[in-house]
Amino acid sequence: MWDYNISIDELEMLINGDAERAGHYTVQTLFIKMASGLPWFTVLGIFGAERLKEMMTDEIVGKIWPATVQKKYRYVRKRLQEALQNSK
Repeated sequence: MWDYNISIDELEMLINGDAERAGHYTVQTLFIKMASGLPWFTVLGIFGAERLKEMMTDEIVGKIWPATVQKKYRYVRKRLQEALQNSK
């Protein structure tokens, strides 16, 4: 992690649901941190489409900063939901 001493293995376990925390991060707070500082397609590549869809609740997206990035993630959530429904 870029500002804490957390290993890649710990982060992978957290993202994959095999751990509840990596350092002080939960999967939700990690997503918020990544969404606030990385392009959405990078976050998509890290979490995967299904996991990203699960993470993008109104509550979690509402914690992304700044508000302009929240707006982008609301749009991404809508498009991702449409894409996943059409792929079934």
